[in-house]
Amino acid sequence: MSDVSAFPGHLACDSDSQSEIVVPLIAATRIVGVLDLDSYRLARFDDADARGLERLAALLVEASRL
Repeated sequence: MSDVSAFPGHLACDSDSQSEIVVPLIAATRIVGVLDLDSYRLARFDDADARGLERLAALLVEASRL
C-alpha cells in the first residue's frame, strides 16, 4: 500500500509508518504467516520489491520445512 493513511482499516504498529507491503508465507496451500514491512516514506515499495519479497518468502517457508 503506497499510502497507509488512505486505507480506513489500517492498523499501524508505528504511527510514523507511511507505506507498507505484506507478503503471505504459503506452505502448500496454507498461509502460515506474513512478511510485513513498513516504511516512513510514501510509496516506498514497488513491483520489483514485491517480486523479490515473494521469492524471499518462498525461501523462508522452504527453509522452515512447514
